[in-house]
Parts: sequence; C-alpha cells; structure tokens
Amino acid sequence: MSSSSTQRNHRKSDNTVGVIWVTAGTALFTVVFASGKFAGDTASALQILFIRYIGGFATLTAIAIMGGKGLKFYASTKPASHFFRAIFGAFGGASAIYAAANMPIADATTIGLLEAIFTVLLGVLLLGDRISRPHWSAISISCAGAAVMMASKGAFQTVTATYLWPAGIALLGAILIACESIMIKVLAVSEKPMTVLLYVNAFGIVLLSIPAILTWRSTELYDNLQFLLLGPLAITAQYFVIKGFRVADVSVLGPVSYTWIVFAAILGYVLFDETPGVGTIVGAVIIVIGGIKLALLKPTQD
Repeated sequence: MSSSSTQRNHRKSDNTVGVIWVTAGTALFTVVFASGKFAGDTASALQILFIRYIGGFATLTAIAIMGGKGLKFYASTKPASHFFRAIFGAFGGASAIYAAANMPIADATTIGLLEAIFTVLLGVLLLGDRISRPHWSAISISCAGAAVMMASKGAFQTVTATYLWPAGIALLGAILIACESIMIKVLAVSEKPMTVLLYVNAFGIVLLSIPAILTWRSTELYDNLQFLLLGPLAITAQYFVIKGFRVADVSVLGPVSYTWIVFAAILGYVLFDETPGVGTIVGAVIIVIGGIKLALLKPTQD
C-alpha cells in the first residue's frame, strides 16, 4: 500500500474516531442539559450552570493535585483565547435559555440547530476546511432529519411580532456556540485537554457569577450538592468533545450536534414517559444516517 493511500485511510479513520468521541460527549451533555427539567422550580438554569462549573473546576483541581503536577503545570500561554471561548459558550448558552423561556421551545431549538451550519461555514472560512460533495450530502441529510423532528413537534406554527426579539436572541446564541466550536478546535490541537477544561470552567464561574446570583432561587444544601455532581459529568462530556476535535475537522463534527435531539428524545422516553411520534422516530433515523455518512467521509486531500 502506498504512503498516500495509508495517509488517506488514516484520515478517514480520524473522521470516524472524531464523530464517535463527539457523539459520546453529546450524549452526556444531553443529561446535563436535562438538569433544568429534573430541578423543576428548585433552581434557575443559570444557577445550575454556575454550580456545575464550580463542581467541574473542583474536580479538575483534585485531579491535577492527585496527579502530582498541580495547576501550574496546566497553565496556558494564551489565556485570552480560553477567555473568549468561555464567553462564546457562556453567553451562547444563556441566549438559548432566554429564547426557550420567551418563545415556543420547539422553535427556539430549531433556530439553535443552525449552529451546525454556522460551524461548517466558519470552518471553511477561518480554518480552511474543504467540503466535498459527499460531505455536503451528509450535512444535508443531518439537517433534513433535524427539520423532520422539529416539524413533528410543531415548530413555527405561530409567529407574532413579539416573537422576533427572542428569535433573534436564539439566532445570536447559535452563532456564538458556532464560534465556540471554532475556538475548541483551535485550542484542542494546541493545548492539553486538562488545560482547556480548567480554563473554561474557571472562566465560566467568573462570567456566570453575577447572572446566577441575580436569578438565584432559595435551595436546600442537598439540591445544590446534586448540581455540583453535574460538574464531573460535564467535564467528562467536554473531554470527549475535545478528543474528537483533536482528530477531525470542525466541518465534519459540526453536524454531529444534531444527535442531541435524538438523545433528548430517548431520555424523554426513558425518564419522563414522553412517547415519540412517527415524525420524531423518522427524523432520528435520518440524523443517524447522516452521522454515519459523516463518520465514513473520505478525506478531500491526499
């Protein structure tokens, strides 16, 4: 086998590995994002996110100390990049939360799913990703599956003037999350995974402290301890995503985010007795097909 053929097969394998890592991370994040539903009126979404960041940072600090290296070993030479990544993630997430609270959730989710398209476009414009015809086909299939699922949930059945502001915020959130994906790719290939995780959790605490306090609801210590446990789960999910972005192009991994609504449907069925309709099942199958095509993509360059 020629060295060129070996390189192509290796890169194809990288796409598969990257998609698997990010899919696993997305599955774990689905549980984290469902924490608001588990909590009910016990705590605000920003409060849960803030406490989750504290739990994550505490876990990472313990790992660094027990590993004998300490936090200084993971110091970055470009903290500003981590800060901007944290800003994109924190305020992108806050935008999604605001939109979901002020417009139909199905509509807010649908707009948020544009994040995958923005990620692909930014990957092409900023990182030089090349997209082949099979790649566009895989992206289109994933988008079609997401559209079928959201249409089955009644997205965009009622649009009013008051609807436009939260819709704009949802769109802004999608753009910010796409920007975060680009930053994750850049940092994932140049920094240690632990460094990336430590900085995003530390900056997350700083950025969300005031919004969390302003929306804080009186909770029992037991409730807050449960939210702290989301930290280890979230950093595991973040680690999986970073591993994926280290080996595959962002334009390949962007559409993998659509698997979130598949996992959400599964979680709803298992834990909340939410029986999926035909549209949800069909859309989920289409998304899975698109994900498989992304994982099996051949490299566009020798």
